[in-house]
Amino acid sequence: MTHPVDDLRDAVERAAAAAAGADAPAPKGRPTLERPRQAEHGDYATNAAMLLAPVMKAAPRDVAGRLAEELRSGLGASLERVEVAGPGFLNLFLSDAWYADALGHVLAAGDRFGAGSAPVFENIDVEFVSANPTGPLHVGHARNAAYGDALARLFSFVGHDVTREFYINDYGSQVANFGRSVQARARGEEVPEDGYVGDYVTTLTLEIGDAATRPVEDVGAEAVAMMVERARASLHAFRVEFDVWFSERSLHEAGEDGTSGVEHGFAVLEAQGNSYQSDGALWLRTTEFGDDKDRVLERSSGEHTYFASDIAYAQNKRERGFDRMVYVLGADHHGYINRMRAAYQALGDDPQALDLLIMQFVHLVRAGEKVSMSKRAGEFVTLDELVEEIGVDAARWFLLNRSHDTTIEVDLELAQSESSENPVYYVQYAHARIAAVLRKAGEERVDAALAAAGAAGFGAGLSLHPSERALISKLLAWPQEAVEAADRRAVHRIATYALELAQAFTAFYRDCQVVGAEPEELESLRIALSVAAQRTIARALDLLGVSAPSEM
Repeated sequence: MTHPVDDLRDAVERAAAAAAGADAPAPKGRPTLERPRQAEHGDYATNAAMLLAPVMKAAPRDVAGRLAEELRSGLGASLERVEVAGPGFLNLFLSDAWYADALGHVLAAGDRFGAGSAPVFENIDVEFVSANPTGPLHVGHARNAAYGDALARLFSFVGHDVTREFYINDYGSQVANFGRSVQARARGEEVPEDGYVGDYVTTLTLEIGDAATRPVEDVGAEAVAMMVERARASLHAFRVEFDVWFSERSLHEAGEDGTSGVEHGFAVLEAQGNSYQSDGALWLRTTEFGDDKDRVLERSSGEHTYFASDIAYAQNKRERGFDRMVYVLGADHHGYINRMRAAYQALGDDPQALDLLIMQFVHLVRAGEKVSMSKRAGEFVTLDELVEEIGVDAARWFLLNRSHDTTIEVDLELAQSESSENPVYYVQYAHARIAAVLRKAGEERVDAALAAAGAAGFGAGLSLHPSERALISKLLAWPQEAVEAADRRAVHRIATYALELAQAFTAFYRDCQVVGAEPEELESLRIALSVAAQRTIARALDLLGVSAPSEM
Protein backbone atom coordinates (compact mmCIF):
# COMPACT_ATOMS: atom_id res chain seq x y z
CA MET A 1 0.00 0.00 0.00
CA THR A 2 1.53 3.31 -1.06
CA HIS A 3 1.57 6.32 1.22
CA PRO A 4 -1.41 8.71 0.68
CA VAL A 5 0.93 11.66 0.09
CA ASP A 6 2.86 9.65 -2.51
CA ASP A 7 -0.47 8.88 -4.22
CA LEU A 8 -1.27 12.59 -4.16
CA ARG A 9 2.14 13.42 -5.66
CA ASP A 10 1.54 10.85 -8.41
CA ALA A 11 -1.85 12.44 -9.14
CA VAL A 12 -0.19 15.86 -9.51
CA GLU A 13 2.39 14.43 -11.92
CA ARG A 14 -0.28 12.66 -13.98
CA ALA A 15 -2.28 15.87 -14.16
CA ALA A 16 0.83 17.78 -15.24
CA ALA A 17 1.55 15.25 -17.99
CA ALA A 18 -2.06 15.41 -19.20
CA ALA A 19 -2.08 19.21 -19.21
CA ALA A 20 1.20 19.40 -21.15
CA GLY A 21 0.20 16.81 -23.72
CA ALA A 22 1.83 13.57 -24.82
CA ASP A 23 4.47 15.20 -27.07
CA ALA A 24 5.64 17.83 -24.60
CA PRO A 25 9.24 17.64 -23.34
CA ALA A 26 9.77 16.82 -19.69
CA PRO A 27 9.89 19.84 -17.37
CA LYS A 28 13.10 20.64 -15.51
CA GLY A 29 12.62 19.11 -12.10
CA ARG A 30 9.94 17.20 -10.26
CA PRO A 31 6.96 19.17 -8.92
CA THR A 32 7.10 19.88 -5.21
CA LEU A 33 4.28 18.91 -2.86
CA GLU A 34 4.53 20.67 0.46
CA ARG A 35 2.43 21.56 3.47
CA PRO A 36 1.76 25.34 3.49
CA ARG A 37 2.64 27.09 6.73
CA GLN A 38 -0.78 28.75 6.86
CA ALA A 39 -3.91 26.60 6.93
CA GLU A 40 -5.84 29.05 4.72
CA HIS A 41 -3.42 28.17 1.88
CA GLY A 42 -4.68 24.62 1.70
CA ASP A 43 -3.53 21.19 2.79
CA TYR A 44 -0.78 20.87 0.17
CA ALA A 45 0.73 23.21 -2.41
CA THR A 46 2.58 22.46 -5.64
CA ASN A 47 4.75 24.43 -8.06
CA ALA A 48 3.84 22.11 -10.98
CA ALA A 49 2.32 24.93 -13.07
CA MET A 50 5.48 27.04 -12.87
CA LEU A 51 7.59 24.08 -14.00
CA LEU A 52 5.21 23.43 -16.90
CA ALA A 53 4.96 27.04 -18.06
CA PRO A 54 8.21 27.06 -20.12
CA VAL A 55 7.28 23.68 -21.65
CA MET A 56 3.79 24.86 -22.62
CA LYS A 57 5.00 28.36 -23.55
CA ALA A 58 2.22 29.92 -21.47
CA ALA A 59 1.90 32.12 -18.41
CA PRO A 60 2.19 30.11 -15.15
CA ARG A 61 -1.24 31.20 -13.90
CA ASP A 62 -2.84 30.12 -17.19
CA VAL A 63 -1.10 26.75 -16.91
CA ALA A 64 -2.26 26.52 -13.28
CA GLY A 65 -5.86 26.91 -14.41
CA ARG A 66 -5.54 24.00 -16.87
CA LEU A 67 -3.73 21.91 -14.28
CA ALA A 68 -6.48 22.59 -11.74
CA GLU A 69 -9.07 21.12 -14.12
CA GLU A 70 -6.97 17.99 -14.58
CA LEU A 71 -6.62 17.63 -10.81
CA ARG A 72 -10.35 17.97 -10.23
CA SER A 73 -10.93 15.24 -12.76
CA GLY A 74 -8.19 12.96 -11.48
CA LEU A 75 -8.75 13.29 -7.74
CA GLY A 76 -12.52 13.41 -7.77
CA ALA A 77 -14.07 13.33 -4.31
CA SER A 78 -10.66 13.45 -2.62
CA LEU A 79 -10.25 17.09 -3.70
CA GLU A 80 -12.56 19.60 -2.08
CA ARG A 81 -11.21 22.52 -4.12
CA VAL A 82 -8.07 23.88 -5.73
CA GLU A 83 -6.96 27.50 -5.86
CA VAL A 84 -4.36 29.34 -7.94
CA ALA A 85 -2.12 31.52 -5.77
CA GLY A 86 0.68 33.99 -6.35
CA PRO A 87 2.68 33.57 -9.56
CA GLY A 88 1.15 30.15 -10.25
CA PHE A 89 1.18 27.95 -7.16
CA LEU A 90 -1.69 25.52 -6.80
CA ASN A 91 -3.17 25.13 -3.32
CA LEU A 92 -4.99 21.84 -2.82
CA PHE A 93 -7.80 21.58 -0.29
CA LEU A 94 -8.47 17.90 0.40
CA SER A 95 -11.77 16.44 1.52
CA ASP A 96 -12.57 14.87 4.86
CA ALA A 97 -12.95 11.56 3.00
CA TRP A 98 -9.30 11.79 1.88
CA TYR A 99 -8.20 12.30 5.49
CA ALA A 100 -10.28 9.35 6.68
CA ASP A 101 -8.77 7.13 3.97
CA ALA A 102 -5.29 8.36 4.96
CA LEU A 103 -5.93 7.41 8.57
CA GLY A 104 -6.94 3.95 7.38
CA HIS A 105 -3.56 3.67 5.65
CA VAL A 106 -1.71 4.62 8.86
CA LEU A 107 -3.63 2.04 10.89
CA ALA A 108 -3.20 -0.71 8.29
CA ALA A 109 0.57 -0.42 8.69
CA GLY A 110 0.26 -1.19 12.40
CA ASP A 111 3.20 -0.69 14.74
CA ARG A 112 5.56 -0.70 11.75
CA PHE A 113 4.08 2.44 10.18
CA GLY A 114 7.01 4.30 8.63
CA ALA A 115 9.43 1.37 8.96
CA GLY A 116 11.61 0.32 6.05
CA SER A 117 11.17 3.65 4.29
CA ALA A 118 14.81 4.25 3.32
CA PRO A 119 15.17 4.40 -0.49
CA VAL A 120 18.35 2.26 -0.39
CA PHE A 121 19.29 -0.21 2.34
CA GLU A 122 22.88 -0.36 3.62
CA ASN A 123 24.96 -2.50 5.96
CA ILE A 124 26.11 0.10 8.50
CA ASP A 125 28.63 -0.06 11.34
CA VAL A 126 28.05 2.55 14.05
CA GLU A 127 31.00 2.93 16.42
CA PHE A 128 30.32 5.14 19.40
CA VAL A 129 31.30 5.95 23.00
CA SER A 130 34.68 4.12 22.73
CA ALA A 131 35.81 5.89 25.91
CA ASN A 132 39.31 5.30 27.25
CA PRO A 133 38.92 2.60 29.94
CA THR A 134 40.86 4.67 32.44
CA GLY A 135 37.92 6.21 34.22
CA PRO A 136 34.13 6.05 34.64
CA LEU A 137 31.81 7.18 31.86
CA HIS A 138 30.81 10.81 32.36
CA VAL A 139 28.03 12.98 30.93
CA GLY A 140 30.00 13.69 27.75
CA HIS A 141 30.12 9.95 27.12
CA ALA A 142 26.42 9.83 28.01
CA ARG A 143 25.58 12.18 25.15
CA ASN A 144 27.70 10.14 22.77
CA ALA A 145 26.00 6.94 24.00
CA ALA A 146 22.47 8.30 23.69
CA TYR A 147 23.13 9.70 20.23
CA GLY A 148 24.94 6.67 18.83
CA ASP A 149 22.31 4.28 20.15
CA ALA A 150 19.39 6.39 18.90
CA LEU A 151 21.04 6.77 15.48
CA ALA A 152 21.49 2.99 15.28
CA ARG A 153 17.84 2.47 16.27
CA LEU A 154 16.79 4.96 13.60
CA PHE A 155 18.93 3.31 10.93
CA SER A 156 17.38 -0.06 11.78
CA PHE A 157 13.86 1.35 11.73
CA VAL A 158 14.16 2.80 8.22
CA GLY A 159 15.55 -0.49 6.92
CA HIS A 160 19.33 -0.65 7.28
CA ASP A 161 21.32 -3.55 8.78
CA VAL A 162 23.20 -2.10 11.75
CA THR A 163 26.12 -3.21 13.90
CA ARG A 164 26.76 -1.29 17.13
CA GLU A 165 30.42 -1.24 18.08
CA PHE A 166 32.53 -0.08 21.03
CA TYR A 167 36.28 0.32 20.38
CA ILE A 168 38.21 -0.42 23.58
CA ASN A 169 41.37 1.72 23.79
CA ASP A 170 43.28 -0.91 25.77
CA TYR A 171 46.71 -0.38 24.19
CA GLY A 172 49.35 2.28 24.55
CA SER A 173 50.66 4.81 27.03
CA GLN A 174 47.35 5.59 28.73
CA VAL A 175 47.04 1.96 29.88
CA ALA A 176 50.57 2.02 31.28
CA ASN A 177 49.85 5.31 33.07
CA PHE A 178 46.64 3.86 34.48
CA GLY A 179 48.48 0.83 35.86
CA ARG A 180 51.13 3.05 37.46
CA SER A 181 48.38 5.22 38.99
CA VAL A 182 46.59 2.27 40.57
CA GLN A 183 49.85 0.80 41.87
CA ALA A 184 50.95 4.11 43.32
CA ARG A 185 47.69 4.42 45.25
CA ALA A 186 48.05 0.81 46.45
CA ARG A 187 51.48 1.72 47.83
CA GLY A 188 50.21 4.91 49.45
CA GLU A 189 52.20 7.05 47.03
CA GLU A 190 51.29 10.01 44.86
CA VAL A 191 50.22 9.12 41.33
CA PRO A 192 52.63 9.96 38.47
CA GLU A 193 52.40 13.35 36.82
CA ASP A 194 50.58 11.86 33.81
CA GLY A 195 48.50 9.54 35.97
CA TYR A 196 44.87 9.34 36.97
CA VAL A 197 43.34 10.51 40.22
CA GLY A 198 39.93 10.17 41.76
CA ASP A 199 38.17 7.93 44.23
CA TYR A 200 37.64 5.26 41.58
CA VAL A 201 41.43 4.71 41.38
CA THR A 202 41.57 4.11 45.13
CA THR A 203 38.61 1.73 44.88
CA LEU A 204 40.44 -0.32 42.25
CA THR A 205 43.38 -0.82 44.60
CA LEU A 206 41.02 -2.53 47.04
CA GLU A 207 39.64 -4.84 44.36
CA ILE A 208 42.86 -5.84 42.60
CA GLY A 209 44.79 -8.37 44.63
CA ASP A 210 48.42 -7.50 45.42
CA ALA A 211 48.16 -4.31 43.35
CA ALA A 212 51.16 -2.87 45.23
CA THR A 213 53.53 -5.71 44.36
CA ARG A 214 52.38 -7.32 41.12
CA PRO A 215 53.96 -6.32 37.78
CA VAL A 216 52.52 -2.95 36.82
CA GLU A 217 51.51 -4.28 33.37
CA ASP A 218 49.28 -6.88 35.04
CA VAL A 219 47.77 -4.27 37.35
CA GLY A 220 47.01 -2.01 34.39
CA ALA A 221 45.44 -4.83 32.37
CA GLU A 222 43.22 -5.89 35.27
CA ALA A 223 42.22 -2.31 36.04
CA VAL A 224 41.26 -1.75 32.40
CA ALA A 225 39.21 -4.97 32.32
CA MET A 226 37.34 -3.85 35.45
CA MET A 227 36.62 -0.41 34.00
CA VAL A 228 35.34 -1.95 30.75
CA GLU A 229 32.91 -4.14 32.70
CA ARG A 230 31.71 -1.12 34.66
CA ALA A 231 31.22 0.80 31.44
CA ARG A 232 29.25 -2.14 30.04
CA ALA A 233 27.00 -2.17 33.13
CA SER A 234 26.50 1.62 33.07
CA LEU A 235 25.58 1.55 29.38
CA HIS A 236 23.20 -1.38 29.88
CA ALA A 237 21.39 0.60 32.59
CA PHE A 238 21.23 3.48 30.09
CA ARG A 239 19.53 1.15 27.56
CA VAL A 240 22.60 0.97 25.32
CA GLU A 241 23.83 -2.41 24.09
CA PHE A 242 26.69 -3.21 21.71
CA ASP A 243 27.01 -6.04 19.23
CA VAL A 244 30.81 -5.81 19.18
CA TRP A 245 33.35 -4.82 21.86
CA PHE A 246 36.52 -4.47 19.78
CA SER A 247 39.90 -4.49 21.54
CA GLU A 248 42.60 -2.18 20.18
CA ARG A 249 45.16 -4.53 21.72
CA SER A 250 43.93 -7.34 19.45
CA LEU A 251 45.13 -5.35 16.44
CA HIS A 252 48.70 -5.65 17.71
CA GLU A 253 48.56 -9.38 18.45
CA ALA A 254 49.48 -12.00 15.85
CA GLY A 255 46.59 -13.88 14.26
CA GLU A 256 46.47 -17.45 13.06
CA ASP A 257 48.68 -16.55 10.10
CA GLY A 258 51.28 -14.99 12.37
CA THR A 259 50.45 -11.44 11.20
CA SER A 260 48.88 -8.77 13.37
CA GLY A 261 46.07 -6.49 12.22
CA VAL A 262 48.48 -3.55 12.20
CA GLU A 263 50.97 -5.42 10.02
CA HIS A 264 48.15 -6.42 7.68
CA GLY A 265 47.10 -2.78 7.41
CA PHE A 266 50.67 -1.79 6.60
CA ALA A 267 50.77 -4.44 3.88
CA VAL A 268 47.58 -3.10 2.28
CA LEU A 269 48.99 0.43 2.26
CA GLU A 270 52.26 -0.80 0.73
CA ALA A 271 50.36 -2.69 -1.97
CA GLN A 272 48.49 0.51 -2.79
CA GLY A 273 51.81 2.37 -3.02
CA ASN A 274 50.80 4.83 -0.32
CA SER A 275 53.44 4.29 2.38
CA TYR A 276 57.18 4.94 2.45
CA GLN A 277 60.26 4.74 4.69
CA SER A 278 62.08 7.87 5.82
CA ASP A 279 64.60 8.37 8.64
CA GLY A 280 63.98 4.81 9.79
CA ALA A 281 60.23 5.41 10.25
CA LEU A 282 57.23 4.24 8.25
CA TRP A 283 55.04 7.04 6.86
CA LEU A 284 51.66 7.27 5.13
CA ARG A 285 51.28 9.69 2.20
CA THR A 286 48.16 11.36 3.61
CA THR A 287 49.03 14.61 1.81
CA GLU A 288 48.13 12.81 -1.42
CA PHE A 289 44.57 12.67 -0.12
CA GLY A 290 44.02 16.14 1.30
CA ASP A 291 45.71 15.93 4.72
CA ASP A 292 48.00 18.80 5.75
CA LYS A 293 51.04 16.56 6.31
CA ASP A 294 52.14 12.96 5.97
CA ARG A 295 51.66 10.84 9.10
CA VAL A 296 54.02 8.49 10.93
CA LEU A 297 52.73 4.93 11.35
CA GLU A 298 55.78 3.27 12.90
CA ARG A 299 58.55 5.21 14.60
CA SER A 300 62.22 4.46 14.03
CA SER A 301 62.16 2.73 17.44
CA GLY A 302 59.62 0.23 16.06
CA GLU A 303 56.85 1.69 18.24
CA HIS A 304 53.46 2.01 16.54
CA THR A 305 51.57 5.31 16.64
CA TYR A 306 47.88 5.63 17.48
CA PHE A 307 47.32 6.20 13.78
CA ALA A 308 48.64 2.69 13.07
CA SER A 309 45.78 1.31 15.17
CA ASP A 310 43.31 3.55 13.33
CA ILE A 311 44.52 2.22 9.97
CA ALA A 312 44.30 -1.40 11.09
CA TYR A 313 40.84 -0.89 12.59
CA ALA A 314 39.55 0.77 9.42
CA GLN A 315 40.89 -2.12 7.32
CA ASN A 316 39.28 -4.62 9.67
CA LYS A 317 35.92 -2.92 9.20
CA ARG A 318 36.36 -2.83 5.43
CA GLU A 319 36.96 -6.56 5.39
CA ARG A 320 33.82 -7.17 7.42
CA GLY A 321 31.80 -5.94 4.44
CA PHE A 322 30.13 -2.76 5.69
CA ASP A 323 28.70 -0.36 3.11
CA ARG A 324 29.04 2.54 5.52
CA MET A 325 31.04 3.17 8.66
CA VAL A 326 29.82 5.79 11.13
CA TYR A 327 32.22 7.08 13.78
CA VAL A 328 30.59 9.11 16.58
CA LEU A 329 33.47 11.17 17.94
CA GLY A 330 34.09 13.48 20.85
CA ALA A 331 34.37 17.25 20.53
CA ASP A 332 38.18 17.15 20.54
CA HIS A 333 38.45 15.04 17.38
CA HIS A 334 38.23 17.66 14.63
CA GLY A 335 41.80 16.96 13.52
CA TYR A 336 40.90 13.31 13.13
CA ILE A 337 38.51 13.84 10.21
CA ASN A 338 40.89 14.68 7.34
CA ARG A 339 43.41 12.16 8.61
CA MET A 340 40.91 9.30 8.64
CA ARG A 341 39.42 10.20 5.27
CA ALA A 342 42.93 10.21 3.83
CA ALA A 343 43.69 6.87 5.47
CA TYR A 344 40.55 5.29 4.14
CA GLN A 345 41.35 6.52 0.63
CA ALA A 346 44.92 5.27 0.98
CA LEU A 347 43.55 1.81 1.81
CA GLY A 348 41.81 1.87 -1.58
CA ASP A 349 38.23 2.71 -0.73
CA ASP A 350 35.72 5.54 -1.17
CA PRO A 351 35.99 8.04 1.71
CA GLN A 352 32.34 8.94 1.16
CA ALA A 353 31.50 5.61 2.84
CA LEU A 354 32.93 7.09 6.04
CA ASP A 355 30.75 9.28 8.29
CA LEU A 356 32.77 11.10 10.96
CA LEU A 357 30.34 12.85 13.30
CA ILE A 358 31.64 15.25 15.93
CA MET A 359 29.66 15.56 19.16
CA GLN A 360 29.72 18.80 21.11
CA PHE A 361 29.94 19.47 24.81
CA VAL A 362 27.33 18.98 27.52
CA HIS A 363 26.90 21.42 30.39
CA LEU A 364 24.80 20.47 33.39
CA VAL A 365 22.90 23.33 35.01
CA ARG A 366 21.42 23.33 38.50
CA ALA A 367 19.71 26.41 39.94
CA GLY A 368 21.08 28.43 37.04
CA GLU A 369 24.68 27.45 37.77
CA LYS A 370 26.86 25.09 35.74
CA VAL A 371 27.93 21.87 37.44
CA SER A 372 31.69 21.57 36.98
CA MET A 373 33.41 18.61 35.32
CA SER A 374 37.14 17.99 35.40
CA LYS A 375 38.25 14.43 34.69
CA ARG A 376 41.94 15.03 35.30
CA ALA A 377 41.18 16.47 38.73
CA GLY A 378 38.93 13.53 39.50
CA GLU A 379 35.87 15.77 39.76
CA PHE A 380 33.23 14.90 37.17
CA VAL A 381 29.61 13.85 36.96
CA THR A 382 29.39 10.23 35.90
CA LEU A 383 26.77 8.68 33.66
CA ASP A 384 25.56 6.68 36.65
CA GLU A 385 25.15 9.86 38.74
CA LEU A 386 23.22 11.58 35.95
CA VAL A 387 20.83 8.63 35.62
CA GLU A 388 20.42 8.43 39.39
CA GLU A 389 19.49 12.10 39.59
CA ILE A 390 17.08 12.54 36.65
CA GLY A 391 16.39 9.02 35.36
CA VAL A 392 17.12 7.32 32.05
CA ASP A 393 14.14 8.80 30.18
CA ALA A 394 14.90 12.42 31.03
CA ALA A 395 18.64 11.96 30.55
CA ARG A 396 18.26 10.47 27.09
CA TRP A 397 15.66 13.02 25.98
CA PHE A 398 17.64 16.07 27.10
CA LEU A 399 20.84 14.69 25.56
CA LEU A 400 19.05 14.07 22.26
CA ASN A 401 16.61 16.94 21.73
CA ARG A 402 19.23 19.25 20.22
CA SER A 403 21.51 18.66 17.22
CA HIS A 404 24.58 16.61 18.12
CA ASP A 405 26.91 19.28 16.70
CA THR A 406 25.75 22.01 19.09
CA THR A 407 26.74 22.53 22.72
CA ILE A 408 23.81 21.85 25.04
CA GLU A 409 22.82 22.64 28.59
CA VAL A 410 20.82 20.11 30.58
CA ASP A 411 18.66 21.83 33.18
CA LEU A 412 18.55 19.22 35.94
CA GLU A 413 15.61 20.83 37.73
CA LEU A 414 13.52 21.02 34.53
CA ALA A 415 14.40 17.42 33.68
CA GLN A 416 13.04 16.29 37.06
CA SER A 417 9.84 18.34 36.93
CA GLU A 418 6.43 16.83 36.28
CA SER A 419 4.95 19.68 34.28
CA SER A 420 4.09 20.62 30.73
CA GLU A 421 7.29 22.68 30.67
CA ASN A 422 9.28 19.45 30.70
CA PRO A 423 9.10 18.13 27.10
CA VAL A 424 9.75 14.47 27.87
CA TYR A 425 7.10 14.50 30.59
CA TYR A 426 4.69 16.23 28.17
CA VAL A 427 5.17 13.61 25.46
CA GLN A 428 4.98 10.69 27.86
CA TYR A 429 1.86 12.17 29.44
CA ALA A 430 0.20 12.38 26.02
CA HIS A 431 0.89 8.67 25.52
CA ALA A 432 -0.48 7.86 28.97
CA ARG A 433 -3.56 10.02 28.35
CA ILE A 434 -4.32 8.10 25.14
CA ALA A 435 -3.95 4.84 27.06
CA ALA A 436 -6.48 6.11 29.59
CA VAL A 437 -8.92 7.08 26.80
CA LEU A 438 -8.63 3.62 25.27
CA ARG A 439 -9.15 1.95 28.65
CA LYS A 440 -12.28 4.02 29.10
CA ALA A 441 -13.55 2.94 25.68
CA GLY A 442 -12.83 -0.69 26.48
CA GLU A 443 -10.94 -3.31 24.53
CA GLU A 444 -14.01 -4.53 22.65
CA ARG A 445 -14.95 -1.04 21.48
CA VAL A 446 -11.38 -0.27 20.42
CA ASP A 447 -11.25 -3.49 18.39
CA ALA A 448 -14.54 -2.59 16.72
CA ALA A 449 -13.23 0.88 15.85
CA LEU A 450 -10.07 -0.55 14.31
CA ALA A 451 -12.11 -3.07 12.32
CA ALA A 452 -14.25 -0.22 11.01
CA ALA A 453 -11.11 1.70 10.02
CA GLY A 454 -10.04 -1.23 7.87
CA ALA A 455 -13.33 -1.39 5.96
CA ALA A 456 -14.09 0.33 2.66
CA GLY A 457 -15.73 3.73 2.98
CA PHE A 458 -14.36 4.35 6.47
CA GLY A 459 -15.37 7.81 7.64
CA ALA A 460 -17.53 8.50 4.59
CA GLY A 461 -19.90 11.39 5.16
CA LEU A 462 -18.25 12.59 8.35
CA SER A 463 -17.23 16.21 8.87
CA LEU A 464 -13.85 16.39 10.55
CA HIS A 465 -12.73 19.02 13.02
CA PRO A 466 -9.60 20.97 11.99
CA SER A 467 -7.79 19.40 14.96
CA GLU A 468 -8.57 15.93 13.60
CA ARG A 469 -7.24 16.87 10.19
CA ALA A 470 -4.12 18.42 11.76
CA LEU A 471 -3.42 15.28 13.79
CA ILE A 472 -3.80 13.02 10.74
CA SER A 473 -1.48 15.32 8.77
CA LYS A 474 1.14 15.10 11.50
CA LEU A 475 0.89 11.29 11.46
CA LEU A 476 1.29 11.20 7.68
CA ALA A 477 4.55 13.13 8.02
CA TRP A 478 6.15 10.41 10.16
CA PRO A 479 7.71 8.11 7.49
CA GLN A 480 9.45 10.96 5.67
CA GLU A 481 10.50 12.54 8.95
CA ALA A 482 12.18 9.30 10.02
CA VAL A 483 13.96 8.91 6.67
CA GLU A 484 15.23 12.51 6.68
CA ALA A 485 16.37 12.22 10.30
CA ALA A 486 18.36 9.11 9.39
CA ASP A 487 19.79 10.60 6.19
CA ARG A 488 20.86 13.78 7.96
CA ARG A 489 22.03 11.94 11.12
CA ALA A 490 19.63 14.33 12.87
CA VAL A 491 18.27 12.31 15.79
CA HIS A 492 16.99 15.50 17.42
CA ARG A 493 14.33 15.71 14.71
CA ILE A 494 12.68 12.63 16.19
CA ALA A 495 12.39 14.39 19.55
CA THR A 496 10.97 17.48 17.83
CA TYR A 497 8.48 15.35 15.92
CA ALA A 498 7.40 13.48 19.06
CA LEU A 499 6.74 16.75 20.87
CA GLU A 500 4.79 18.20 17.92
CA LEU A 501 2.74 15.01 17.61
CA ALA A 502 1.95 15.12 21.34
CA GLN A 503 0.88 18.75 20.95
CA ALA A 504 -1.33 17.84 17.98
CA PHE A 505 -2.98 15.09 20.01
CA THR A 506 -3.47 17.41 22.98
CA ALA A 507 -5.26 19.92 20.73
CA PHE A 508 -7.41 17.13 19.26
CA TYR A 509 -8.26 15.85 22.76
CA ARG A 510 -9.18 19.38 23.83
CA ASP A 511 -11.43 20.02 20.83
CA CYS A 512 -12.95 16.61 20.13
CA GLN A 513 -14.84 14.27 22.43
CA VAL A 514 -13.60 10.74 21.82
CA VAL A 515 -15.51 8.21 23.93
CA GLY A 516 -19.22 8.91 23.60
CA ALA A 517 -18.94 10.97 20.42
CA GLU A 518 -21.93 10.70 18.10
CA PRO A 519 -22.67 9.26 15.65
CA GLU A 520 -20.98 5.93 16.27
CA GLU A 521 -18.93 6.25 13.08
CA LEU A 522 -17.38 9.46 14.43
CA GLU A 523 -16.53 7.77 17.74
CA SER A 524 -14.88 4.93 15.79
CA LEU A 525 -12.79 7.37 13.78
CA ARG A 526 -11.66 9.24 16.89
CA ILE A 527 -10.80 6.05 18.76
CA ALA A 528 -8.89 4.79 15.74
CA LEU A 529 -7.10 8.14 15.43
CA SER A 530 -6.12 7.92 19.11
CA VAL A 531 -4.67 4.45 18.54
CA ALA A 532 -2.63 5.69 15.57
CA ALA A 533 -1.30 8.63 17.58
CA GLN A 534 -0.41 6.39 20.53
CA ARG A 535 1.48 3.93 18.32
CA THR A 536 3.46 6.66 16.61
CA ILE A 537 4.33 8.48 19.83
CA ALA A 538 5.51 5.16 21.28
CA ARG A 539 7.61 4.44 18.20
CA ALA A 540 9.26 7.88 18.25
CA LEU A 541 10.03 7.56 21.95
CA ASP A 542 11.45 4.07 21.42
CA LEU A 543 13.82 5.37 18.74
CA LEU A 544 15.10 7.82 21.35
CA GLY A 545 15.41 5.02 23.90
CA VAL A 546 12.70 6.64 26.05
CA SER A 547 9.86 4.65 27.61
CA ALA A 548 6.19 5.16 26.71
CA PRO A 549 4.23 4.69 29.95
CA SER A 550 0.54 3.78 29.98
CA GLU A 551 0.00 5.46 33.34
CA MET A 552 1.60 8.47 35.01
